[in-house]
This record gives sequence, C-alpha cells and structure tokens, in this order.
Amino acid sequence: MTAVQARPAGWVGQGVDRVDGPHKVTGTAPYSGDVTLPGMLHAMVVTATIAAGSVTKVDTSALLTLPGVRAVFTHENFPRLNAGPQVAFGEAPPAPLQDGRVAFHGQEVALVVADTIQQAAEAARLIEITYAPEAALLDPAHGVAEPLPYLPDTRRGDTEAGWALADVRVGAAYTTAENVNNPLGLMGAVAAWDGDHLDFHDSTQWPVNVRKTLAAMFGVPESGVRVHAPYLGGGFGAGLIPWPYKMLAAGAARALGRPVKLMLTRPQMFKLVGHRPDTEHQVRLAARHDGTLTAIEHRAVSLASLDKPALGLLTAATGQVYACPNVATVERTVRLNRRYPSAMRGPGEAEGNWAIETAMDELAYELGMDPLELRLRNISADRHPGSGLPWSSNALTECCEVGAEVFGWARRDPRPSATRDGHLLVGWGMATAFYGAYLPVSTARITVYADGTAAVRTAGTDIGTGTYTVLTQVAADLLGLSPRQIDLQLGDSDLPDAAQSGGSGLASSLSAALQDAAANLRGSLLGLAGPDSPLRGASPDEVTCRDGGLCRTADPSASTSFAQLLADGELTQLSAEGHTRLPDSAETGMHQAGGFGARFAEVAIDPMIGRLRVRRIVTVTDCGRVLNPKLARSQIIGGTVGGIGMALFEETVTDPDTGRVANGTFGDYLIASCADVPDIEVLFAGGPDRFSPAGTKGAGEIGLVGVPAAIGNAVFHATGRRLRALPITVDQLMM
Repeated sequence: MTAVQARPAGWVGQGVDRVDGPHKVTGTAPYSGDVTLPGMLHAMVVTATIAAGSVTKVDTSALLTLPGVRAVFTHENFPRLNAGPQVAFGEAPPAPLQDGRVAFHGQEVALVVADTIQQAAEAARLIEITYAPEAALLDPAHGVAEPLPYLPDTRRGDTEAGWALADVRVGAAYTTAENVNNPLGLMGAVAAWDGDHLDFHDSTQWPVNVRKTLAAMFGVPESGVRVHAPYLGGGFGAGLIPWPYKMLAAGAARALGRPVKLMLTRPQMFKLVGHRPDTEHQVRLAARHDGTLTAIEHRAVSLASLDKPALGLLTAATGQVYACPNVATVERTVRLNRRYPSAMRGPGEAEGNWAIETAMDELAYELGMDPLELRLRNISADRHPGSGLPWSSNALTECCEVGAEVFGWARRDPRPSATRDGHLLVGWGMATAFYGAYLPVSTARITVYADGTAAVRTAGTDIGTGTYTVLTQVAADLLGLSPRQIDLQLGDSDLPDAAQSGGSGLASSLSAALQDAAANLRGSLLGLAGPDSPLRGASPDEVTCRDGGLCRTADPSASTSFAQLLADGELTQLSAEGHTRLPDSAETGMHQAGGFGARFAEVAIDPMIGRLRVRRIVTVTDCGRVLNPKLARSQIIGGTVGGIGMALFEETVTDPDTGRVANGTFGDYLIASCADVPDIEVLFAGGPDRFSPAGTKGAGEIGLVGVPAAIGNAVFHATGRRLRALPITVDQLMM
C-alpha cells in the first residue's frame, strides 16, 4: 500500500531534487565556519572546571610569550552587555563574562583571541584560572520541582473516579536520558563591526532573533545588525537559542576593532548549545475490560539549569490523542548546577510519547488485547477530546491501519518470547505518534521581472530540511513559472522577517506568506493593466498566474504576460510582500491538528550477549499536504534514525560529583551508525489540513516521535522483559 496523497497538478507534491544540492556537493554552500574576512582573528572559549562558585583569579602569564595572542577576555575586561530580550521559544541564557559566577561545569569563563585558531587553542590550554568553589546542587533528589510558567497543569473530568471505575489499571515510572543535538557542523560565528554596524555570520536557525538579541545586548539599532545564515550544518534545535558564544564573538570583535571568528569544539558542543534534558514520568492508565480508557494521568519532571528553564512540553500531547473522559497532567522542572537545556528534535513529545505509549502497551497486555486494537478503540479521530471541536485533519486511524497491513501485524504471535529466529528472540512492537501543528508568523517578498523570472526573499533558514526547494516549488506554482525561473534567497536578517526553523512550522508559515504575497502581487499587476488589456477590471481573486503572466481563471485565453503588464506600468520589476495569516479556532469552528503517525518495529535479540538489532521499521505519517515527497521521506528517515539513537544508544553521562560531562566526544557518546539502521519503509496518509493555508502540518519533528516506544514495545514482545528507562542497553538484555 502506498501514500494516499493526491497526484500533484503542479510543482508542489513532486519529488523535485534539492535546488541547493549542487552547492552542497561541490562545496560552494557557505557555512559560518567557512567565512574568512581580511584581518580576521580567531577566538577560543575557556570553560569552567567547577560546577558552582566563582572565578577569583585568571593567570595569563604563560600566554605572554606565545606568538599571535591578541587578547584574553574575562569577566573583568569583557564589554558590559545589556539584558537580552525575552523571546518565546528562544529565551537566551545570561550574558557571558559579566561576573565571575560559575553555574555549571563547562560554563564560559574566559575567551582567548589570537591570529590563528591553533594559537588560540594553545593559549586556552595554558591559561590558569583559580576558583572559589561552592557546594553544587547536582542531585535531582535535592532540587526543588518548579511549575513551568508556559505549560499549566491540566485536568479533564475526574481521574480518581475514572481510576475507581476501571476494570484494569497500570501505573509505572518511565525515564529518558539526556541527549545532545550534536549536528555535524560545529556551531560558531564570525563578527565584524563597522562603527555601530555589526555583520554577523552565524550557525542559527533563527536569524531575526539573533539580530534582535545582539542589537539589544550591544545597545545598537536592529537596523545596524545583519545576521547571515544561508546554510546550517544541522541543528535539530541547537540553533534556536541565542547562545553566549554569539555575544562573545561580537564583544571581542568590537573591543579589538577586527573581525573575530569563534567556532566551538566538539566537546564544547556537549556543554554550550543545549540538549534534550533527563526526564522522569509517572503514568497511570485505567480501562474497562473492552479496552475503553477511563483515566489517564501523566506527571513529568525534567532537569534544567539554574539560569535557564527546561523547554518542557512533556505532557503537551497526553490528552490529545485518545478519547478519554478523565485526564490529568502535571509537569515540573528541577533546576540544578547543570548545562542549559533546550529543544531537541520532537522536544517534549518524544519523551512524553515514550512514557504514554509504553504504558499503553502494558495496558494492552494486562487486558489480553492486541496493542494495535487498544489504540484503534480509543483514538479520537473526529473531534479533539478536550475542546470537542472537529479536528482540522486527523488520519491517525488510517496511519495505524496502513502501517499494520504493510508491516504484516496480523501475523504477530501475541505471546512474549514466543517468536524465534534460530537462537534469536524476535519481537514486534508499535506505537502511535503526535506532534502539535505550529504556524508562526513570517513575511515573504516576491519580485517579478520583465524577463519572466521572479525572486523570492525571506529571512528564514534552511537547516537541511529542504526549505530552499519546497519554497521554490510553492513559488513556482503561485507564479505559473518553473522552479528554474525562481531565484530564492534565505538566511539573511535584512530580508523580510521570518520565524525560526523549528517546531516544524517554517514551511507552513512561509508557504502561507507566499500565498499572501502572490495575491498582493496579482492586485498590483492588475493595477498596471492598460485600457485595452483583457484583464482590465478583474479582481485579484478572478485571475491566476500561468505561463509567466496573468489570466482570467474562468477564461485562460484572456491573459497578459508579466513583461507586458510591467511595460504598461513603465516598470522593469514589481514587488509585493505577504504575511502568514493565522486562522482562529473560533472563526473556523475547528481544532488545529498536528502531525499524527504510527510506528511499527521488529527487533532481534541475542539473549546470551544482549545484542539487539532493529531489523525493520514501517512508519506512516499524516503530516498534511506533502510539498515534496522525496524531501519529506528524508525527514521521516532522519527522525527515525534519531529515534533509534534515543532508544538504544544516546546518553550524556554527567559525573554525579563534579557535574562534568564524562562522554563529551563522538568516541564516547554513542549514536546510531549505518550498521544500526535497518530498512525503513516510509508512507504518508491523510491529505491537506484545513487549518493551514498551505494544507501542511510539518514533517521535521514527528518523524522521531513514537520510534523509541515502538522499539521498546518490540523488546518486551521479544523477551517478556518490560524496560522503562532509555536508552535500552546490552546489560539490560542479557539473560
């Protein structure tokens, strides 16, 4: 069975090759680490070796004889910075080097600037820092659990009454380990000042927010800060926050009057650009004998730093998938002398889904019911179970049914440990997935030229997801041109403001902005039509862009080329901007949906040595309108690989006595390699979403959600051993 998306009538929906592919494979795509400016210096961050306390002395005497060293910045001589703005989803940590306080092991405490990166690295190694240590708060058991201000507790019905009415009940604790985003490209920036104007090349998923933050902290107008981020070597959420390295690069460059490049090292990437925090979940589920849920209770805690709260969202999806009358969620965060947490692919939902979908599997076995049947019986497919409004779209049932058929779920022997391949234990598991749709506001500009080409400009970034390509396809259809006639530029804060490339919302946001810009452009072009034009008197809603011009929708023969319209107006080009227009639930009478999915996994385990192999995965996703099936498939595959890593390998180990990251290299921090990734069959279900102007719901985040739970449930089916902590490791599987 294949995807059920309709056959595309235009460029949108086709598997167009990446328009930026040639730049990437030939090495001409400019990343921040590639930027070299005349007179540029290199900076190296020095990090703290204590978890709490203060810096009392910085000895730079060993550096004085080193060639090329230009400056050493500490809290005593670094430029004073203003407070940064409070921006939702992108709240900055405290400004660096403003005092000698140390809040976590690995925090920035000094910056060395030299002529070359090698000289800066050697100087950073030789610098001696004396501390006044204090007792560090490292044990979560001793921390104070705080509510998250932006995610209140929720309650629907009466969970205690639902618990009492149930025939079958399960309850357990589930945990996930800290994961680090670790994109392939090291993050860093190049800063160059000209008076009060800052040119800033950065590894960011949100150029507009970096511009806003740097302008505020350095006391210059936003118009004086230009952030360049045309390409990013991966982000997975790490590039969403205005991290301190940005202020360090900009501050050093301003103080020295020369451009400064600051690139983090791989070990520093484990400390200074966020991570998926450790989480713990207490879940209780209750149901009737027929599988009807009567109560869901989800209490979750995540670990955060003293200076920056956790993103949370662990319980955000709990009450949205299943039609249960009694649901309660409680979420807290515990602040410690730990590194800054942040978003990482599928933030919150990935962790919360592990807990809920594992508990659903446990409930199914307690009921003696097929785990797929339990989910199908409780999916709230037509209406949101909380608001009661119809979903704008929801193909979760279809995802489950299509996935089960392709996977061959009907052949599954329900008995744990009953399926073998020689001496190997074989298990099949499944889980559902949800990731809330997000439609932020963006602006885009379209310009048409007399030669029949067009330009599209917006400050949004392409972090490797294919934004360059899908926006080119969208623009081509809106303008009646081919992708080769579209010149698309992204990743420059001087372009029209755009939202972050995060939360799976940018493609939806910019597609909607392009739709609005195209409508405005049609209106402006019609205003140029001469008295004898067949378009004279037509409204923007009555015309369509086709073959490099405008035509009446009802009569395509009544047409005029862009070139002729521009000539009528004595112009060589014409531009129009558009904005994302957010529909409201009260206006639409619908509840905004999100991405839905079903994951099916097969594992094989050697019980003698605990070796686990994921043999195959079938993943079916309802992400609304698929703008480019080739790129969407790649997004789901990438998310699935991340889910395998979360399930089986990834765990940042923190020394409980010092707070030091003990495995901060790729040699020690395990990720899924090619040998760990099986055949992944990717399918799509559903169709365009009614809430989104472009019909999209996002495919970047949801690909990971549900994969760890499906693998964990397959492990139980193979072994009869219920494992509730991620990652699942060899020692847990040896029998």
